[in-house]
Amino acid sequence: MKFLLLTLGCKVNTYESDALRELFLKEGFEEVLKDEEPDIITLNTCAVTHVASKKSRQIMRKYRNLYPKAIFVLMGCFVQEEQLEVLNIIDAEIILGTHYRREVVSFVQKYLKTKEKIIALESSPNLFPYEEMAILNSPLTTRAFVKIQDGCNNFCSYCIIPYLRGRSRSRKEEDVILEMQNLVQKGYQEIVLTGINLGVYGLDLENSSLTKLIKRILAEVPTLYLLRLSSIESYTISDELISLLKNESRLAKHLHIPLQSGSDLILKKMKRRYTKNEYAYLINKIRKQIPKIAISSDIIVGFPSEDDEAFLETFNFIKEINFSSLHVFPFSKRAKTVASLMPHQVNEEIKKRRVQELLELSKKLESNYQKTFDGQKLLVLFETYNKKEGLLKGHTSNYLRISLKSQSDLSGEVHQIIYFSTSEIKLANGK
Repeated sequence: MKFLLLTLGCKVNTYESDALRELFLKEGFEEVLKDEEPDIITLNTCAVTHVASKKSRQIMRKYRNLYPKAIFVLMGCFVQEEQLEVLNIIDAEIILGTHYRREVVSFVQKYLKTKEKIIALESSPNLFPYEEMAILNSPLTTRAFVKIQDGCNNFCSYCIIPYLRGRSRSRKEEDVILEMQNLVQKGYQEIVLTGINLGVYGLDLENSSLTKLIKRILAEVPTLYLLRLSSIESYTISDELISLLKNESRLAKHLHIPLQSGSDLILKKMKRRYTKNEYAYLINKIRKQIPKIAISSDIIVGFPSEDDEAFLETFNFIKEINFSSLHVFPFSKRAKTVASLMPHQVNEEIKKRRVQELLELSKKLESNYQKTFDGQKLLVLFETYNKKEGLLKGHTSNYLRISLKSQSDLSGEVHQIIYFSTSEIKLANGK
């Protein structure tokens, strides 16, 4: 039987779907090729914003209508959030939320035998243990993602994720190391550690932490070329982690540190765990140790009570911090969250305008950061090669995107280049 995996949302969702793919393949199922009709459709949904929830609904209906005879499996954050809607309106054979993901294949096998609908939903994800899933073959050729943590204890006033994924849980260090060793043996050269709240990894384990895990990875996976961290909260970045970033050449010189707002008033309403001065102090401390590190960030615009003055404060603070790039999102009201009930909600047109202003600023910041490397020799891991266009693509340690004309397929290889932000990039050896 052939299966189709559809994934919406974050890198954690992507990782979980990739792990699920391997479970299907292990049990003898085949993944559909282009234009083939699937016997099983699994949709891993997202609910982080109302747009994500809307897209989850649209994809559900589209593929249910396209393939009415397929076994439909619905899972993920949207299902966990909208249980009544999913149970009463959506036509699916197997329904689960943010747990029992490793049981999906056995659920499918059970359904094939009994033809009875399977519902595996929990009302509260807080009691979930860490659900062990692993990837042996990433769909990417050179970079793999490894999930090490799930859930969040922060309960920021705008965020629904703690209600859907439960409290923070960490994966055992030994399981992380084993998965990474297997991936590196298969040729993956860069691994990205990911989680819902990455920086609190290990706090629920005995004698463990993110820095201890990183040290173990670098020691016990010696042939790994590059270890990268995904998004990490500012309050979890320790002096020890900064020291590791400075001194370990195999640790990528890039941090994505969510800011969300540059207004202390808005940060307080968001229930963020820092002031803008504390955030700026951390960034300055990092840059003092690692001057050329890339620091990107998330920004939410149009949060309740964000007037023109508060937005301007955020705009100016972003320029002051001088990020390498931004991810910008309009505030999205999510049921159950404190912010959804706050007064002084911001008009949608104002949100759109502010998003565009920050995206334009992000382009300038990214360009300015790139120019600081003009004429310098940098190492790049090439990830893909388009033979028709003769084009190699890859990233540097500090996540500069590299495109290079080449007659040779160097994907999967590390080469030194001479970088130029506005003109053609060339290999340092001239070949």
